Amino acid sequence: MSKLVVIKTKENNNSVEEFINSIGEEQKRQDCLALLSLFKKFSKEEAKMWGTSMIGFGIKRYKSPASGREVDWFKIGFSPRKANLSLHLVINMQEQAATLGKLGKHKAGVGCLYVNKLSDIDIKVLEELIKISLKSK
Repeated sequence: MSKLVVIKTKENNNSVEEFINSIGEEQKRQDCLALLSLFKKFSKEEAKMWGTSMIGFGIKRYKSPASGREVDWFKIGFSPRKANLSLHLVINMQEQAATLGKLGKHKAGVGCLYVNKLSDIDIKVLEELIKISLKSK
């Protein structure tokens, strides 16, 4: 039997625009505005703040195959971190290795891509990865 886990980072009604406008670094702020537009375009969802620094689009219940635990989380999202931009996409990094190879300068985590700035990557490839992520179960 699965059990819904309540996590600390939750969707809230804080203003996405105020959060982005509060980013001190001009380049990062501009990149976040571009990501906001891009993620909204492909998800067809409104941006929502999750916790204090994550911007998510849509909501999905994920189930851990190992534990059976379930958690409500956004479908796709991003977060401006001090060192980089963290892009949260649900993709299989191994299956998408060829596509990721065309992305440009990035680092990959379990469910995240880390980029320093959008000019380091190919936006068309990012769009492809967003579409793949939105199709995943």
